[in-house]
Amino acid sequence: MTQLGIDLGTSGVKALLIDDNQRILAAKTAPLGVSRLHQGWSEQTPADWVDAVSDAVGRIAAEHPAEMSAVRGIGLSGQMHGATLLDKADRVLRPAILWNDTRCGAEATVLDADPLFRSVSGNIVFPGFTAPKLVWIRNHEPDIFGRVSKVLLPKDYLRLWLTGEHVSDMSDSAGTGWLDTGARKWSRPLLSACGMTEDQMPRLVEGTEVSGTLRRDLAQEWGMGPGVVVAGGGGDNAASAIGMGTVKSGSAFVSLGTSGVLFAANDSYKPNPASAVHAFCHALPDTWHQMGVMLSATDSLNWFANLTGTAAAKLASDLGNELRRPSPVTFLPYISGERTPHNSASVRGLFAGLGHESGRTELTQALFEGVAFAFRDMFAAIRTTGTTIERATAIGGGSRSVYWLKAIATALGIPIDVPEEGDYGAAFGAARLALIAADGCIPADVCSSPPVALTIDPVESLLPAYEEAYERFRALYPAA
Repeated sequence: MTQLGIDLGTSGVKALLIDDNQRILAAKTAPLGVSRLHQGWSEQTPADWVDAVSDAVGRIAAEHPAEMSAVRGIGLSGQMHGATLLDKADRVLRPAILWNDTRCGAEATVLDADPLFRSVSGNIVFPGFTAPKLVWIRNHEPDIFGRVSKVLLPKDYLRLWLTGEHVSDMSDSAGTGWLDTGARKWSRPLLSACGMTEDQMPRLVEGTEVSGTLRRDLAQEWGMGPGVVVAGGGGDNAASAIGMGTVKSGSAFVSLGTSGVLFAANDSYKPNPASAVHAFCHALPDTWHQMGVMLSATDSLNWFANLTGTAAAKLASDLGNELRRPSPVTFLPYISGERTPHNSASVRGLFAGLGHESGRTELTQALFEGVAFAFRDMFAAIRTTGTTIERATAIGGGSRSVYWLKAIATALGIPIDVPEEGDYGAAFGAARLALIAADGCIPADVCSSPPVALTIDPVESLLPAYEEAYERFRALYPAA
């Protein structure tokens, strides 16, 4: 038997096919665009998601018909927090407002001022969350708000297309601002505070549960048999954790993607909203996780690459692999605002300490260190909840830079494991969830960690210098 994982990202869709031994048989991607009609806006058309999935899965079906005929389960992963609004006939009322849309900052501030939100959801109400988006719709598009019959997260709109069911999972729903995260259920008081009702929410399942079965016409189109189940799935970071085997309490990963994430799995619910650490349900039952989030990790490097007209890979390679003493230049990577620990949409980045000797390589070094110190901020914030992280696994495009990983390991004071070459991301995690849902497997047996190719230890001789540089980094935030 085989399983299919589908990950709906912001810039594209990825479909991945695995067998029962979790060997990857095929993978295809399809691109997506983002509409930015006004400053701070970020939207996508849900029909484009469907087209992208049809493209990616259709190409797998065309090239691997025998393997597709053996599919028994489909798992879903996706970008979190997006608001997809449907009327009573399941027609889309407007383009979906995405996670990185900041138009509803004022609405988020009002909701967060109500102590009920932090106490029940376990989280600050960030502008990127779903709840303030609906309040913005109520304030600015009242005609549309009055017609909203269902609010679905992006991957759950795909589920509706795949199965005809209005369903979400716990991990993705925890990022709406409406979930009682400890009890793993919708909170009627939080919904009411936004003018919403529980009837407008999808049914909740665990990520490993069956949420529905694939529509017959799609099964026939893709060459699948009847009764293909669709698992609950997970939000993108939770699904990535499933793919990485980051499921046991104390296990953690560092994600160096467009944004940066420090993710720790927990066997109990550990909220601390004041730290700006996300406390969400994991994609496995009776499991939670914490996340520190920075908005511009490799995005900072890409910005600097565009500014200097130099490829990001060239900037990284110019540093070599041997960690240097911290630069006298300090970089704050807040070019899009910041979440953990500052919760500020308006703060912006800066270089400080520039001199005549500050060239492109020196600024690249400062940029890498600034991102590493932002991870140190997240590390400290998670530690305030009582969670201890003793080592972490590196994922994401930025993890290809040994220098960057050495800087992060030294800033955090913990070893960083680099997995062997392979695809352990959100689509793979979604396929694992499909395997559990379809076959009734024990999650711990499926969600193993990948083999470690390399362990990067902190550079002991530079720990004092990095500590001093981190204090300079922290002191700059009030100035910014």
